[in-house]
Amino acid sequence: MLPGLSQPVSTADLQARLARDFAQRLVPVAGGRQALRECGAGPAIVLLHGIGSGAASWLEVARQLAPQARVIAWDAPGYGDSSPLESPAPKAEHYAARLVQMLDALDVEECVLVGHSLGALPALAFARSSQASRVSRLVLISPARGYGAPERGEQRQLVRRQRLENLEHLGIAGLAEQRSAHMLSPNAAPQALAWVRWNMARLNPAGYRQAIELLCGDDLLRHGQPGMPCEVHCGEADRITPAETCLTLAKALGASFNLIADAGHASPIEQPLVVAGRLAFAIKESLTGRTL
Repeated sequence: MLPGLSQPVSTADLQARLARDFAQRLVPVAGGRQALRECGAGPAIVLLHGIGSGAASWLEVARQLAPQARVIAWDAPGYGDSSPLESPAPKAEHYAARLVQMLDALDVEECVLVGHSLGALPALAFARSSQASRVSRLVLISPARGYGAPERGEQRQLVRRQRLENLEHLGIAGLAEQRSAHMLSPNAAPQALAWVRWNMARLNPAGYRQAIELLCGDDLLRHGQPGMPCEVHCGEADRITPAETCLTLAKALGASFNLIADAGHASPIEQPLVVAGRLAFAIKESLTGRTL
């Protein structure tokens, strides 16, 4: 069963829960529309998912936070029903510009901003932009650094080629079948694996290609240290962005660092109660800081 649930829950049950408790909303943006999921009321917390996922991956985290916060999770540009970006090879700033449009449409003036995996790149780009005053606290979960640094050129070419070849030969369904288990710890519940797979199977090829270009063409560290409090969390069994790598990034960003026990890369799905607890604390800290 998913941690925190009293009994095993099927993917069909989770889909029904998604529609009931974390419904989709579409807002107009330049060049199209932006899809997001929203629930709860209170101080805003904005959740950005990783390359192989979507807004629905935050379902159980959102349900835990809803009593105390307005929870907003986007489907990144080119994901779900969100219009893709214009550039075929976007940088984090392009995603951050879309985030500005979404927050404007939702009248969100201040939020705790959370980036998981590849979502860390647009989150940090936003936090380092002219919009920085809208971020009270930045939380990065298993952040992906990206391969855009000059010294990572050989690795960049390899990763880009492998990702694009896998997409071409396996298709989205094949990627979901092959990659899902890598997102979790070895002891993950079957329901967690099924939910990771369901989210990954909903990827749009065009949006995924743009995200590959972001992963391979950008570098988290080029954006510099954020001006607001920042924290980094990582699953202790993360095989995609291992704990040592995340710790190095945390030090470079001047951020605190904490492990998430019994979790792989997709900790918001595998350990939603723990992740929700960490985010609830971040919200509390952001409110405390506002009153000082």
